[in-house]
Amino acid sequence: MRVRHIKPMLATLVDKPFDADGWLFEVKWDGFRAIAEVENDRVEIYSRNLLSFNKRFSPIIKSLQGHKLKAVLDGEIVILDSRGKSRFELLQHYQQTGKGNLVYYVFDLLFLNGKDLRSQPLLERKKLLKKILPRNALIKYSEHVLDHGKKLYEKAKKQTWEGIMAKDYQSPYRAGKRTKEWQKIKNRPQQEVVIGGFTKPSGSRKKFGALVMGVYERGKLLYIGHAGTGFDEQTLNLVYNKLKPLIQKNPAFKNPPETRGETTWVKPKLVGEVAFEEWTEDGHMRQPAFLGLRPDKKASEVRKELPK
Repeated sequence: MRVRHIKPMLATLVDKPFDADGWLFEVKWDGFRAIAEVENDRVEIYSRNLLSFNKRFSPIIKSLQGHKLKAVLDGEIVILDSRGKSRFELLQHYQQTGKGNLVYYVFDLLFLNGKDLRSQPLLERKKLLKKILPRNALIKYSEHVLDHGKKLYEKAKKQTWEGIMAKDYQSPYRAGKRTKEWQKIKNRPQQEVVIGGFTKPSGSRKKFGALVMGVYERGKLLYIGHAGTGFDEQTLNLVYNKLKPLIQKNPAFKNPPETRGETTWVKPKLVGEVAFEEWTEDGHMRQPAFLGLRPDKKASEVRKELPK
């Protein structure tokens, strides 16, 4: 089996939902983007940065086997809670706890039986995908609605989903490109961050108090805020154990923040995701809350994401 190692097509963040002829709208799943290359019983599934997910999500591999399928799929690996909502924090601990329902939501078809479909319109690819995709408890087709994004966005807010996707249904698949033909509309601001340090814990808190976070701009790591909420004991231990080997003497930030109390600096290797209220005038996040680590993202690629 020759693995193609395709980087997924990416979407542009926009600030509000819309209705438009010629567009389809999908749920924005809160998980790990994953390309699956399937050739009968041989399956490779990997992240947007080509890291293998085969071991981490082996039940998905088994669910894609045995269907006489030769295809390359694009989708999102999520953990659903008891209400059917995708929850990123459950995905963080799935290997340790096994809690939640593991699902691979598939929304695009790039190759079928050796034929490259990426130049075909999205709607045609999705129609074909719906016909050939094996369905079981772990593999599901990601449904869409046509033309009416505002209604789906209102549902997303009521159900507290992460948001919705808007896609020009005539669009080809532009591997590795971020394009306005695919757009994302979020219910609340979220931002990928590079962890550059942590503060000393206080009170009953163990391991660390808050993470010191930044994003890259023109090759320099810029400080954008501290996140001290969003951690349970399990997450504290997970993050702390990954940070300990990265401890260094000096800050990696171009503009290291003034911090209260003792701060431990680390090599800027780990990527996390946070939710927050808004950006302040000085470019910091207001009330950031930690959601989890992003092993599928490279620190050097993390940029401030502002809606267009």
